[in-house]
Amino acid sequence: MRDYGAARASADTVSVADSSDVVSARQMVRTLAQRGGMSLVHQTKLVTAASELGRNMLVYGGGGVVRAVTVTEAGRSGIYVEFEDQGPGIADIELALTDGWTSGSGMGLGLSGAKRLVDEFEIRSGPEGTTVRIVKWGR
Repeated sequence: MRDYGAARASADTVSVADSSDVVSARQMVRTLAQRGGMSLVHQTKLVTAASELGRNMLVYGGGGVVRAVTVTEAGRSGIYVEFEDQGPGIADIELALTDGWTSGSGMGLGLSGAKRLVDEFEIRSGPEGTTVRIVKWGR
């Protein structure tokens, strides 16, 4: 994934400490996608991915921060979203990205499902926490 550090500096931010904050983060992502002229289908995919990742961050990472910003590259625009927590990390990322695997009571489609819904997906995890970065390109 390209380094979106410069864009990240101007990102809209939502701190996530409870489920109402996940709703706020999801709405922030939806608003950016709408403003960017993203089709309803792409908006739905992005917002669904953001909802899953935000919920995972809350449940497994104890909360964290969601950052979102419009990005452009090679004449196209999209939405970059970053989910960062200081939880215990994911012991086996490859396993966590396997359809049907769950560490809790869910259906095991959160990470793998989110990955399928977006165009770019990156995850880094360790004992200091987990960061997931996604991009959904419009049009």
